[in-house]
Amino acid sequence: MQQEFTERKKQMQEDYLKLLNIKNQVSVYNGLYCRYVHPILTSAHIPLNWRYDFNPITNPFLMQRFGINAVFNAGAIKWNNKYILMARVEGYDRKSFFAIAESDNGVDQFTFWQTPVLMPETNEPDTNIYDIRLVQHEDGWIYGLFCTERRAKGIPNSDQSSAIALCGIARTKDLIKWERLADLKTNSPQQRNVVLHPEFYQSKYAFYTRPQDGFIEAGTGGGIAFGLASNIESAVIENEIVVDNKVYHTINESKNGLGPAPIKTKHGWLHLAHGVRNTAAGLRYVCYLFMTDLNDLTKIIYKPGGYFLAPEGEERIGDVSNVLFSNGWIMDNDGKVFIYYASSDTRMHVATSTIDQLIEYVMHTPADGLRSFNSVKAVVDIINANEPFYNV
Repeated sequence: MQQEFTERKKQMQEDYLKLLNIKNQVSVYNGLYCRYVHPILTSAHIPLNWRYDFNPITNPFLMQRFGINAVFNAGAIKWNNKYILMARVEGYDRKSFFAIAESDNGVDQFTFWQTPVLMPETNEPDTNIYDIRLVQHEDGWIYGLFCTERRAKGIPNSDQSSAIALCGIARTKDLIKWERLADLKTNSPQQRNVVLHPEFYQSKYAFYTRPQDGFIEAGTGGGIAFGLASNIESAVIENEIVVDNKVYHTINESKNGLGPAPIKTKHGWLHLAHGVRNTAAGLRYVCYLFMTDLNDLTKIIYKPGGYFLAPEGEERIGDVSNVLFSNGWIMDNDGKVFIYYASSDTRMHVATSTIDQLIEYVMHTPADGLRSFNSVKAVVDIINANEPFYNV
């Protein structure tokens, strides 16, 4: 038994190191972004000593003691010249928590830090926390805004699925020690996908929110909204203004929400968001881009029609299939952009582009014409414009 234990442990460690050392290669380049062959984080990337008890006395059969179901929806930041992902890790018990992984090049060989993040709780403990957005704010702090989920109050014991989603807020100076602040307060019954703007706006903290009536359905709410709070320690938004609404028969007809914090460019603030529509196969999540005015954060100045990224191939299969979601991206000083996205609530991927390519796409791709007739007109315009060039 001891020899079998030792041999199996050795094989597990060798396989784990092989996984961590896989080099990524570009699989698709379409003039806008590069997609890569391998996922960058999966449940198998979680350190073995988080999952297994390696004491042969207490675990003679070398069983997994804490199972990991998925690693996805990671916030991202460049820190100490490392590409940092603060991933949502979900156990077999369906509880999510945060864990930080780093890479030297941003596209492969991500390695988790020694332990997961022990996020402090408020006076009302979280049942579940997930989908953090990391924001380096001009006030000097790194903020993490995430969804905190708790069971709804005042409901019968027969209903064990009704939940309330709110925005939790924490801050740090080193990504290790976190200070938990009060949950964001708004007039909306539920809040998901809240993002902090990286700069002060009108001398206040600016937030992008997603007001909704129910835990899953947006109801009368929905759309990407915007609001201001006088302070961050006990942030209160009195008024939410919808910036990007739900629209019938588009990629965001059911709901939409902002991904990571926007990137500032000379043309405007570049935003990455997700849109949701309902299909016969269930909800479909895709990502899209838009740009807002540098001086008026509530004004969209460019918004290409359709999606920017959608699940492809094996990305469409997972715990919640046909979903692509991003809440983290990093722009390097040379303009290269790393877009971190999760597929089907299961695994993390990366796509790379440049800020020049993303700006070109946003500013010159036709907007959604909202009718089939206008879609055909857009195609005909491209055909006619191609006449002097296509057959040369």
